[in-house]
This record gives sequence, C-alpha cells and structure tokens, in this order.
Amino acid sequence: MNLIVDVPGWLAGLVAIALLAAAAEDVLRLRISNITIVVVLGAAIAAMALAGFRGPLWQNALIFAAILAIGTVAFARDLLGGGDVKLLAATGLWVNLSAAVWLLASVFLAGGLVALVYIFVRRVRGVKRTPTGNRVPYGVAIAAGALFVLGTQYSGGGSERNFRPLPPIKGVHIPHR
Repeated sequence: MNLIVDVPGWLAGLVAIALLAAAAEDVLRLRISNITIVVVLGAAIAAMALAGFRGPLWQNALIFAAILAIGTVAFARDLLGGGDVKLLAATGLWVNLSAAVWLLASVFLAGGLVALVYIFVRRVRGVKRTPTGNRVPYGVAIAAGALFVLGTQYSGGGSERNFRPLPPIKGVHIPHR
C-alpha cells in the first residue's frame, strides 16, 4: 500500500521536512540523527493507523526489512553509512512493491548525480582527499529520490492505480493493471 496517497497534508509535510532535515544533517556533518529517522518511521506508522491498518501492508514491511537487511551488509562493508541505511529503510516503509522499484531507482540516480557533483567540486578545488575521506552525503540522494517519488504519488490525487512517477514517453505504451 502506498501510504502517502491518502495521508493528510500535515503528515506529508512532516515527512518532507524530515527528509530535508536528513539531507541537511548529512551535508553538514555526514551523519543523520536517529530522531530524524524516527520521524519518518513514526509518520509511516501513523499513516498506517490513519488508513486503518488495511490493505497489503505486508509489502511495506517486506520492503522495510529487505532494505534494512541489504543495507546492513552495505554498512558492514563500509559502502553506506548507518544513518543512510536506516533512512532508506524508513522511507521504504511508505511504499508498496511496485513503487519501491521507482523509489530505489530515483535514489540511485540521485546518488550518482550527488557523487558526480562531489567529484567535480573536489577536482575544481584541487582536493585529493578530505579529512572525512571521499565520503559522499548519500542522505541527500535518499531525500531527493524519496521526495520525488512520494511527491509524485501525493500529487497524483490519491489513486494508487494511476501512479506514474515519470511522464509517458511518446510512442511507448506501458499497460496498467
């Protein structure tokens, strides 16, 4: 169940503010506070309660668990920060299986752009290695991808069946269920 489609505006706004705060925290100190993550997670649980805990919420739980499990492995291999993993998992709780594909694709695309910007800026400045290593604040990518997908769903008028995060491509037909 895509939780964002039926939530009140104040709850959607709270999630957006929390995602922006996570991005800002990550840029400023390469850390995302647990409080920010708990806001995203708690808002998802509140959205489930407002929806009456109906629908196929098992999909949301599966996405949350899968992202957390895979992210934990990435964290153990020093590929992602712990805050990044928790933020992405909490954000994954907001979407069903089909929207999760768009969420992850959007986050990965945003991550590539953030990395390119950081590489470019470091080369222009002549910096080979920073005090924090070559770490990139991936929370920015998570927030950007999540805000894109959740914003697209929220602005879609509350219809999961009409969820299209990208405009249709002329000449390409994608059947809907």
